[in-house]
Amino acid sequence: MATKTLINKVDVFSRVAMFLIYSWFGILKVIGISPADSVVHQLFDVTFLPSIFDFNTFYVLFAWFEVFLGIAFLFPQFTKYVFWIFIAHITMTMMPIVLLPNLIWQNGLGLTFSGQYIVKNIALIALMLKIKQDAKH
Repeated sequence: MATKTLINKVDVFSRVAMFLIYSWFGILKVIGISPADSVVHQLFDVTFLPSIFDFNTFYVLFAWFEVFLGIAFLFPQFTKYVFWIFIAHITMTMMPIVLLPNLIWQNGLGLTFSGQYIVKNIALIALMLKIKQDAKH
């Protein structure tokens, strides 16, 4: 019984953490003070997206997408949908590792500040996998 209670508390904490991270980062973009603005813009420019959107439209949609994804983490019944949306988002946010290596890497395997910001997504992936696993129980 105590183990199940601990698992429930970890699940709630994990969901709140993801809510805070995604909603906070999204709101920073909405109000125009995100430190990721430059990386997002440069990534946008090297993809197919400019043929669909202008950057400002994309950026506002992307920012609100992050906010709503954050909110969705708070609802366990949506976990299977949130998981796939998260996978799409995290794939996109990690693309600079390959598409913009000059923004990510320095001195071989050293990371720039932007690189550290992106590589920390590995922890978010692990947390999402834990949330998904707990949702099955």
